[in-house]
Amino acid sequence: MCGIAGFIADPAHRTSADQLRSTANAMDLSLQHRGPDDSGVWIDADAGVALVHRRLSIVDLSPAGHQPMHSADGRFVISYNGEVYSHLPIRTEIEATGHRFRGHSDTEVMLESVARYGIRATVDRLIGMFAIAIWDKRERTLTLIRDRLGIKPIYWAKIGGLFMFGSELKALRQHPGWTPRIKPEAVASFMRHNYIPAPNTIYQDVYKLEPGTILTLAFGREPQLQRFWDARQVALDGTRNPLDADDATLIDRLEDILVDAVGKRMMADVPLGAFLSGGIDSSTVVALMKAANAGPVKTYSIGFEQPEFNEAPHAAAIARHLGTDHTELTVTSREALEVVPKLAEMFDEPFADSSQIPTYLVSAMTRKHVTVALSGDGGDELFSGYNRYQLTERSWRMLSLVPELARKAFAAGLTSMSAERWNAIFGVLPRNLHRPQPGDKIHKVASVLRLNDADDLYRRLVSHWEPSQVMHGVSETRGLLWDGSVRTDFPDLLDRMQFLDLVTYLPDDILTKVDRASMAVALEARVPLLDHRVVELAWRLPRSVKIRGGVSKWLLRQVLYRHVPKALVERPKMGFGVPLGEWLRGPLREWAENLLSEKRLGENGFFDVAVIRRHWIEHLSRKRNWQYLLWDVLMFEAWRERWG
Repeated sequence: MCGIAGFIADPAHRTSADQLRSTANAMDLSLQHRGPDDSGVWIDADAGVALVHRRLSIVDLSPAGHQPMHSADGRFVISYNGEVYSHLPIRTEIEATGHRFRGHSDTEVMLESVARYGIRATVDRLIGMFAIAIWDKRERTLTLIRDRLGIKPIYWAKIGGLFMFGSELKALRQHPGWTPRIKPEAVASFMRHNYIPAPNTIYQDVYKLEPGTILTLAFGREPQLQRFWDARQVALDGTRNPLDADDATLIDRLEDILVDAVGKRMMADVPLGAFLSGGIDSSTVVALMKAANAGPVKTYSIGFEQPEFNEAPHAAAIARHLGTDHTELTVTSREALEVVPKLAEMFDEPFADSSQIPTYLVSAMTRKHVTVALSGDGGDELFSGYNRYQLTERSWRMLSLVPELARKAFAAGLTSMSAERWNAIFGVLPRNLHRPQPGDKIHKVASVLRLNDADDLYRRLVSHWEPSQVMHGVSETRGLLWDGSVRTDFPDLLDRMQFLDLVTYLPDDILTKVDRASMAVALEARVPLLDHRVVELAWRLPRSVKIRGGVSKWLLRQVLYRHVPKALVERPKMGFGVPLGEWLRGPLREWAENLLSEKRLGENGFFDVAVIRRHWIEHLSRKRNWQYLLWDVLMFEAWRERWG
């Protein structure tokens, strides 16, 4: 795992070798946290090209793994972030032609494969996570490649004749030829999603390279984008050609491919372990690591003082059963709150998934012991694990029984009284009938009753703010969540929700969070459940083995039960959460009040100040719980304070 960056200077403005190197060095330093073990800068002054690499040494710790790396024939130069687990068969094949490798890194194998077979033929054979930049000196062509699921990031921009790219936006900011400008439509999208959906970023003219995509830039031309792996086509092919097999066969088939995916990701020349929450996904990964390894597996988990947020006892029980070398840290509120000031630097565009805090904490603790950690991310998207899937289906089945006009009339009646008035009415009921914030819940029910269809309901469940509620005169950029062709391609609601999560929420929220939090402490996080072969198999699974009898991830659970007793893992699903609402009313109140002051909000000109202040006051008074919506605003303002 590393950091990469680079640029092609605007040919209309002569750039000296010293200027190229100075800018490249600044990019290099901005990514130091991603690769503390080595750094490299390569420039071609005649072409105005610079490639940058920060190295976190994982495989081949010797100087033979140094990047940017040149192919043996001198034609290609590569700067690469990630790990490819399928390089050994390719290496053997190339060695059979008489070629002698200088070292044993996956980088060198990829580069020599490109020199022999070409970029596309090589990429199709790669199993792993990767963000790759290759400069072809002969053709004067730059190629950027992002892995199939979007595990590793690449940002890119073309500003006039200047082209630049990097693992993080902070690298692009080092180039003197670019003046960052905030894109208001991206802010609106952020307020809905708590992240900025690809391909957009917070800045005008800057983009995320989407998963499974190759960008090719020939000298003096415009960038060309091509999919080498299309998640939509994979999902379509899978749903149209489901596997026809009994349960036992499907369990065997899934376990076989997971064993291989996990085993491949245990390849490293440095200490390796795994995150363990005690949930289905991480427990399955650890169980299969244990099955593949003669020695004890190192596992890591964190817990919180508040019982409702503490998964540590569950993780410890799994660890005891599997006999792992387990390390657990109970995090105090003070330790968690110390992370908050670091977030804007870590996530260098607005990002407001509050599980960023525990993800960073478990990464920091794990990095004290190992350099690589396997993670269970991806299981919910592939095997129907999110509670919202069943909630959406059940809710819409019931709602659709009531005529639309009647639903909307009832909703109007419920909202004819304010949430505060409803709270007062419930307050006079006997104490055993009291419920927390009944008015808030009634208004939420009313908002659901007004929805037109199941897609509206799903969109509501994955949304935070309605952007028009808090930003006036700005339209959000609408992507796949509003694309009617998705409903045509995936008429089944569960398929549709899973597909949308796979291509939006997974890369833009979950994988972004894991990458930034782990890379902030130079820890490589590997995600075996997102091996593309596992993804392709998961889409061919019949619905009956995804959810059965109301039990989510049924097939994945059966694999786990072969290694861990059912009683140890059967419990309600917990998110990786923190007591954010109480923190905002308590130890974070002064920090939040400063960022949410009328003066400060009025200065930025993005938000309706009165709306945000009303939400803040209602939250403080406990009239409503607006923790997540307020966190969106706070993370934007904290980002703006650092980068804006």
